[in-house]
Amino acid sequence: MTASTSSEASDIDPAPTGRKSRLPPVSLAWFTWGLLAGIYFVGFFQRVAPAVMVDELMRDFSISATMLGNLSAIYFYTYAAMQIPSGLLADAVGPRRVATAAAVVAAAGTIVFAQAESLWMASLGRGLIGASVAVAFVACMKLAGHWFPANRFATVTGISLLIGNFGGILAGMPLSAAIDSVGWRTAMLVGAGVTLVLAAAVWLWVRDDPSERGYASHAHPEALNNATLSPRRSLKRVVSVRDTWLLFFAGGLSAAPVLTFAGLWGVPYLMQVQGLDRSDAAGFTTAMLLGFAFGGPLLGALSDRMGRRKLPYLAAALVQAAGWASFLFIDNLSANTLYLLFATIGFSAGGLIIGFAFSREVNHPGAAGTVGGVVNMAVLGFAAIQQSTLGWILDRNWHGERLHGAPVYDAAAYHAAFLWLAISALAAVVFIALTRETYCRLRFDTNR
Repeated sequence: MTASTSSEASDIDPAPTGRKSRLPPVSLAWFTWGLLAGIYFVGFFQRVAPAVMVDELMRDFSISATMLGNLSAIYFYTYAAMQIPSGLLADAVGPRRVATAAAVVAAAGTIVFAQAESLWMASLGRGLIGASVAVAFVACMKLAGHWFPANRFATVTGISLLIGNFGGILAGMPLSAAIDSVGWRTAMLVGAGVTLVLAAAVWLWVRDDPSERGYASHAHPEALNNATLSPRRSLKRVVSVRDTWLLFFAGGLSAAPVLTFAGLWGVPYLMQVQGLDRSDAAGFTTAMLLGFAFGGPLLGALSDRMGRRKLPYLAAALVQAAGWASFLFIDNLSANTLYLLFATIGFSAGGLIIGFAFSREVNHPGAAGTVGGVVNMAVLGFAAIQQSTLGWILDRNWHGERLHGAPVYDAAAYHAAFLWLAISALAAVVFIALTRETYCRLRFDTNR
């Protein structure tokens, strides 16, 4: 391929390549990719599980809202910290190896968390879980680039969000019922066992490229030729692209409000301020996660069909910002309206999936894992910051009331905390507005 003669990056429409001429069957591609996506399912389950065990964790470890926010956020901090290494590893050694190892470590971390008798042991377990499942989403994107055509990337990546959110839904009412039945520790140990089974399945079946099963690959030739782009050069190229940073902030600021509300503080708010029991409260946050789950693939597919990235991403971000503003400033919403509002917020937040396809297209195709890791680092890192920050705001506005040993916060405290969710969503709109459209085409300069 010749270098671009202008300052603008060249537009590429890669054709499927590989040692064989026949592309893999669609069913084989989905099954292979789906097994690895199962680890993302586990990771999302673990991500939001603390939301339905808030009282148990605060009571068992004798901690405040700030400390609980930190305990939950440990997952996000280690997840975010591992995003760039995960991307580099996925590019260098392939998603199958790193995903299998990650699932084994995740199971070990879950066991540590479930058996913890002190806050630091619980934090260690949560940290191990976050650091290990960090590879899942990046590995799914890397695998998708090899097993599916480029013009279906946003759709496939969106379906990974759907699968992940099913894990989040499992961590809602079903996990709440399990905790009521057998306790949170036993429920977590069962999750560890399932994760180990999944690790074995990924190792035995998943292959990094269709060529390993005798089929042609959908990957761009530059992505197949790993020797042309070292990990150091890959990272350097990714961070030097302006749109990478715009999409980094856009994705983090868009996802964090949903992950903060549905993942930790939504259930206690609905219980303490709205007077709901835990299962009913989890139902409302589940509506948000369901919207998030279906928003990813549907908005991703819409973006692929339109041949546009910026326009649908920007529109979704505007809807989400309006949704949070409505939640904060419209009083006396009915239960049905609140369900619909939460589902709409979640659905529009699913537009972040477009950002992953967007960021891939503005970077070198051989750095797909790296750019996925960089952008996804913001998604989880910003959520970690918000979870801890909102806990701190709640404690600052606490009046000393307790129920069964756990702190109780009033409506004003929650309103002060949740204001930052709307601000975050609005900031995402600004960053998306500053990006440059790719029209769903890979665009990179081979000389950089």
